[in-house]
Amino acid sequence: MAALIISAVSGCTPVGLGSSGPSPTSGDDNNFDTLADAIPRQEFKSRSGNPERYVIDGVTYRVMETSEGYREEGIASWYGGYFHGRRTSSGDVYDMYQMTAAHKSLPLPTYVRVTHLGNGRSVVLRVNDRGPFVGDRIIDLSFAAATKLGMAEQGTAQVEVVALDPPARDRAP
Repeated sequence: MAALIISAVSGCTPVGLGSSGPSPTSGDDNNFDTLADAIPRQEFKSRSGNPERYVIDGVTYRVMETSEGYREEGIASWYGGYFHGRRTSSGDVYDMYQMTAAHKSLPLPTYVRVTHLGNGRSVVLRVNDRGPFVGDRIIDLSFAAATKLGMAEQGTAQVEVVALDPPARDRAP
């Protein structure tokens, strides 16, 4: 059982430019500024992505029962090509070109507004994965979200993360 939980939630470590897998292209055909934000809606909690607790590299993480009132400032990073096409902790297939994110403890899924504190840009994302498990980072963004926030090239940024959605419904029957 422990191995199952670890494998289900270990899919997210920040990977930046130069990672293996699909590479972001450059040029006008890749304009993420016009990409629509995620639209918050009430969803059932993911069966696979919401264990009471899980362990990664010897650290125990607890999943919050609700996202209600969640607000935090800290460092965001992004993950891309290496994880593109792989399953997320919630069971979705990760698409680095969608408006999604990974968080260590928010219930999956949760919708959040992430604001880049250095430039004021913000995006609405659907949190559907676990991570980041590197240093003191608080959230991992998809490549598209990091690009829209203007932080993809530097790899990390100081952000504010605020939960937007009503608490997810209890697990689906």
